[in-house]
Amino acid sequence: MRTMARSSTAGANSQAANGAAIDAKSQVLAAIGELVDDGKAEWSRTASGEVELRLLSGEVFLLGEVSVTRVA
Repeated sequence: MRTMARSSTAGANSQAANGAAIDAKSQVLAAIGELVDDGKAEWSRTASGEVELRLLSGEVFLLGEVSVTRVA
């Protein structure tokens, strides 16, 4: 059976998407950093090594490598 070769643009598109994801992640972390700097949130590392974000309004989030999970 014959397989199709990948287009050279597929690799370029993948790299562009990865770059956009990294840029989006850095923008989100910068915004979270501003909340912390402004005294509206605190973040810390848990015993398991995850980053926990606590907003003064009471919400708690775990910041994963590729996701954010609301805990409370």
